[in-house]
Amino acid sequence: MSSTLDFIVAIRDALSPERIGTYESQTQPGNQSDPAAISLYAWNATLAAALLTPIHICEVVVRNAVADALVAVYGPRWPWDRRFALSLPDNRGHYSPRRDLCKVSSEQSSTGKVIPELKFAFWEAMFTARHDVRLWDAHLFRVFPAHETSETVQSLRKRIYSDLGAVRNLRNRIAHHEPIFKRNLPLDLQRLVALVRLKSELVASWMAANQSCTTLLLFPPVFNGGASWAPTHEEIANFAYLIWQERGQRAGSPEDDWFEAQRRMRRA
Repeated sequence: MSSTLDFIVAIRDALSPERIGTYESQTQPGNQSDPAAISLYAWNATLAAALLTPIHICEVVVRNAVADALVAVYGPRWPWDRRFALSLPDNRGHYSPRRDLCKVSSEQSSTGKVIPELKFAFWEAMFTARHDVRLWDAHLFRVFPAHETSETVQSLRKRIYSDLGAVRNLRNRIAHHEPIFKRNLPLDLQRLVALVRLKSELVASWMAANQSCTTLLLFPPVFNGGASWAPTHEEIANFAYLIWQERGQRAGSPEDDWFEAQRRMRRA
């Protein structure tokens, strides 16, 4: 039967010591058999996967709202409207919304197929000041009707732009399997809900009810071994022995060490 140390060594080697090192620097494991870093890695990955649901819904809602405004100004074939293409920045050496649109529109035959192919950065860039006169002065409040009544077009547009930038950063870290545990994740989730709420309170409520991030954030890992592994009675006993050694082999009830091992391994 594999021991706790066997699991830790195998996972560390498979994922690379450099990658696990980020998590070890956070958890500062006391010895080779301390699974805290592996537990944090699993929690980080599980939470990253859970965040994809609200990110998905938020992105679709925002880009459809932008498309609604674009139809009102440039017509249903807006991806092929030269006036719209020329209104976009063409940043040399950096991401170019204009080049992105031209490339995607040359490969797709319908507006509905263009929309999901454009990069997240394209939709974020639509909330810069260059689009106020042509687009947002007339349509921002219409496509985001649940805004605060005290907000101006400019303040709302800036808020959306800022929140989308934070969401894109989070999305990119998740896509590249990078650590997110040091972020203010409750604030990230709050931004996602707030963006969707601008479109519809009902949709935001539905999204909030269909995500598991909130529950995961309530239970950061102490130790749980990962979803594919649960500790055996023997492994709990072995871990209790390690705890007894860590505490200087002090005299006392072995039940205390047992319950401490359970707490770390199962969050009991």
